[in-house]
Amino acid sequence: MDNIAGQKSGLTIVTHLATLALVILWVVPTLGLLITSLRDQDAISQTGWWEALQGSPQNYVVTIPADDQVQDGDLWRIETNVFDIDGLPSDIVERATVAGFGTSRLRGANTEPGETAEGSRDLTVTVEADGALVATSPEQFEDALVLPMSLVAPPQVTLENYAEVLTDMNAEERATARERGQSLDDMLFSDEALFGPFINTMTVAIPATIIPIVIAAFAAYALAWMDFPGRGLLIAIVVGLLVVPLQLAFVPLTIIHGWLGIGKSFLGIWLAHTGFGLPLAVYLLRNYMVGLPRDIIENAKVDGATDFEIFTKIVLPLSFPALASFAIFQFLWTWNDLLVASVFLPSDTESTVMTRFVVTNLLGSRGGEWHILAAAAFVMIAVPLLVFFAMQKYLVRGLLAGSVK
Repeated sequence: MDNIAGQKSGLTIVTHLATLALVILWVVPTLGLLITSLRDQDAISQTGWWEALQGSPQNYVVTIPADDQVQDGDLWRIETNVFDIDGLPSDIVERATVAGFGTSRLRGANTEPGETAEGSRDLTVTVEADGALVATSPEQFEDALVLPMSLVAPPQVTLENYAEVLTDMNAEERATARERGQSLDDMLFSDEALFGPFINTMTVAIPATIIPIVIAAFAAYALAWMDFPGRGLLIAIVVGLLVVPLQLAFVPLTIIHGWLGIGKSFLGIWLAHTGFGLPLAVYLLRNYMVGLPRDIIENAKVDGATDFEIFTKIVLPLSFPALASFAIFQFLWTWNDLLVASVFLPSDTESTVMTRFVVTNLLGSRGGEWHILAAAAFVMIAVPLLVFFAMQKYLVRGLLAGSVK
């Protein structure tokens, strides 16, 4: 009964389970990072991202004045609502409910809403979830009641983390800066803001992706369809360059950059990434182009088309899936690169890319501020995710090219 058409084999089920596991391994951390980046700092410190929809309890110490106490028989009584007391943040007062309370700051909010907590000298306190409070004592209240409260605020989505990491200023600091006449550009391109490194990373990644593709496309066509002496040797050299360690090329490249007067600059890192990416690009594109139907190329030559016309009008459009596949890999590599950027870019703040900024600035001085780190991390992966999802169909077609005749 095995190998009958229409029946799924056990290997198919294993493949689906493995794919599902990989999807979960990728989606869950990414989703957690996104949710964390949209939560406020207090909520992140109180609960995990998987509890974001439940709200996060936050602890406060509420001072209940004794001015409105009344005598009720043998007891003195205070009735009020904790959310009418001054001292709580306005956003908490409007949205929160009571999750717990107590009569001792040492023991904390250890009593559930609706229950009665007992304190010293026969003090009793009852607090409902909506904040209604009743306190009784056989003795007249001489001082205000100081009670620990645990208040749960509903989940709140905020973009303040992204604004803070892009400008290195919180809301109050931005308001103060605007009052002093500081423009938005000044805040975005300050030395400690992430927006400048974000632009620098775009400046590095886009040309470092386009330049090697353009050069490799011409070279691949020549190695695939043009006859000239030494073509086989050139192909062998390209294959050999694939195994050259990246670190081995740093010293000669920096010397050559010095001879050319390029030094450490954006032009230098564009050429470095071009050199590092060209062998793989030429190898992949040449293997793809050599598999194109020979009849199309020969018929075009018979009709009088030049090699440049064949390349631009026939080969290049047919090779778009392979070009897009390599573009995705090259863009992701240059976007996430730290090593080449550290060698071929100046160490000043005006040329810092995001990977270097996060390592040297955020992880060093703000390693405990998870709301900043989560927002910075999602800014770093947002553009690669957009590029990948926009071009994934071409990636699959490019990877499968040549596998089916």
